[in-house]
Amino acid sequence: MIGATISSVGAVTSGTRSNEYGFFSLTIPEGEYQFKVGVVGYAIDTRTVQLNKNIQLQIALKPEDNNLSEVVIRSGGSTQKVSSAQMGVEKLSMKEIDQVPVLFGERDLIKVVQLLPGVKSAGEGNSGFFVRGGAADQNLVLLDEAIVYNPSHLLGFFSTFNSDAIKDVTLLKGINPANYGGRLSSVMDVRMNDGNNQELRVNGGIGIIASRLTIEGPIVKDKGSFLISGRRTYVDMFMKLSSDTAIKKSALYFYDLNLKANYQLGQRDKIYLSGYLGMDKLGLSDLFGLNWGNKTATLRWNHQFSPKLFSNTSIIYSDYKYDIDINTSESFEGKISSQIRDWNLKEELSFYPNSNNTWRMGVNSIHHTIRPGEFSGDFSMDNQPLTYSWENAAYVNNEWKASDRLKIDYGLRLSAFSVLGGPQQFYELDQRGAILSSRQYSKNEIVQTYFNLEPRIAAAYQLNEISSLKVGYSRNTQPLHQLSNSATGSPTDKWVATNNIIRPETAGQFSAGYFRNLKDNKYEFSAEAYYKAMQHQVDYKDGANIRSNDPIEPQLLFGKGRAYGVELLLRKKTGKLTGWIGYTLSRSEKQIDGINDNEWYAARQDRTHDISIVGIYALNPKWNLSATFVYYTGNAVTFPTGKYQVDDQVVYLYTRRNSYRMPAYHRLDLSATRQLKKRGRFTSELAFGLYNAYGRENAYTISFRDNPNDRSKTEAVQTSLFKFVPSVSYNFKF
Repeated sequence: MIGATISSVGAVTSGTRSNEYGFFSLTIPEGEYQFKVGVVGYAIDTRTVQLNKNIQLQIALKPEDNNLSEVVIRSGGSTQKVSSAQMGVEKLSMKEIDQVPVLFGERDLIKVVQLLPGVKSAGEGNSGFFVRGGAADQNLVLLDEAIVYNPSHLLGFFSTFNSDAIKDVTLLKGINPANYGGRLSSVMDVRMNDGNNQELRVNGGIGIIASRLTIEGPIVKDKGSFLISGRRTYVDMFMKLSSDTAIKKSALYFYDLNLKANYQLGQRDKIYLSGYLGMDKLGLSDLFGLNWGNKTATLRWNHQFSPKLFSNTSIIYSDYKYDIDINTSESFEGKISSQIRDWNLKEELSFYPNSNNTWRMGVNSIHHTIRPGEFSGDFSMDNQPLTYSWENAAYVNNEWKASDRLKIDYGLRLSAFSVLGGPQQFYELDQRGAILSSRQYSKNEIVQTYFNLEPRIAAAYQLNEISSLKVGYSRNTQPLHQLSNSATGSPTDKWVATNNIIRPETAGQFSAGYFRNLKDNKYEFSAEAYYKAMQHQVDYKDGANIRSNDPIEPQLLFGKGRAYGVELLLRKKTGKLTGWIGYTLSRSEKQIDGINDNEWYAARQDRTHDISIVGIYALNPKWNLSATFVYYTGNAVTFPTGKYQVDDQVVYLYTRRNSYRMPAYHRLDLSATRQLKKRGRFTSELAFGLYNAYGRENAYTISFRDNPNDRSKTEAVQTSLFKFVPSVSYNFKF
């Protein structure tokens, strides 16, 4: 279990938490102690133990019936948010994810993450998110340690994570421990369920557009378990009922599959094998097809060298790919493919020398292969060559309890990103960005290596039992970059690696905050302020076409960025009514020579105000009600400032980048869950939802066209996706 709290009362009073692998170590003097072990949603287990030698206890926590309808978000005990040195950390309860109303009634952990302060939705129906002014590609999304490059289904309307297969979700907003690296803004660490090692269990659900099924059980009781979880939409099946032949042949669906198994080799060793496969298919008759998906696999070995030294070794595979099929006529047929594939080796040691220190140290090595674009069929363009790179890191981190009031979490990460040779060309550019010369290196020859030191430190001073002050600083680097010149992200946005011209992005973030628990820990309040300075930011030149087959480097510009803001959060954790109110006031800006007269301009993800209100009410043992309200300032966007005609064709004139705003966005969602009659082990429920309850027509895109009656006039046309979206789903478990 992740984040279980272990506390002891006896000769000394002490406590700790289990790490992401369920391991912990607590060193206390010899004597008789009362131990309490607990985790959210389970009854506390109390044991009296005589400590005079090393012993091993098997403790199976039982679900706490009166907590089944309670929604709790916490990162450990009730005062953990106050006492921990870490800032900007949120843990999400899977029960809460099940309760929050979302689009089409599909449970979606990323949609819940977007409701937290400092986290902003990338737009209507989009599973992308912006954290503290960073772009969507500056978030490191991990599934059992494997990188997920595109965590979305159906062009962003759903995330890749099936909540039935997920055990734990942790979001870190910038001040990350040294074991995380490779992105500037945040880490979303998602851990899959291990499976039930006691008995066979089945649960699932049937919704209006998708169904899911999960099976878990023991391989060998008490020694190993497995989990299989699948989900699929079936809009395409309804399309086949249409009388229109083109609609019958069209495709619009996704599926995903989660697999996991683990086995206890002995008292000191355990192995895990997990995998994920997800695929989207979008097609318009026989004319056009877009398929994209992720594949990940993780093989992990846990070994306990001693009661104070724990090891985790992982081999990780990650693959993201998309294919575009085009068949516009009998004489033209072609296919475009792009892919990013990683092989990753990690080794980490956790050392617990005493109750005041927890050391983590490790190394990480990733080999990246990027296929920017491969063309087949009737295309006249040449294939874009593969690019290779090698990302390495070594780190050390310590959680230090300096005194009863002061806790410090500090660490250092050394990253090294090596650009490797291969079929690609390496260019030399002049001051205007024109190509002067090019050169090719042999495969896997090291062309250039970028070294970066990344210090991190966070400290908490506890003013009293219910309040604390915290400060922190971290430096992060990012060697991979996602390029997009569309207002909304798409699966075909291009990933490029650092090379001799494109340098790793870097960011230094300062944070400070005040944390307080209220009313006997029933409420949590926090206020955090941050300032982030970013270097080597990448943007495209005016008129650039990053989807073309031309070299990308001459189409890019480089500069700096800054993001700053204040995040406020008030959360009620217990009782019939639970939920939170979050508010973010922030700015995110860039300054790049060649854009907007070299002045600071708003980044696409810049939003001044962002408000989220979440309420969940346990009406009675049979009914749970929930509602969410969101409001945020519209994204910065580039609109035309004029137009002219060339050969009777209208051409729009664009001047300043991101100098306009989309309209403000707001929406209310409602849901109700009815528990049905329990029959032995079989339990079930009906979940009703209403997305966008008051029918707000929020702008998805705004385009421009000539007035059909007067071509000298221009009309702005708003496209909205959803008005009222009701949903109903049936969920079961046995």
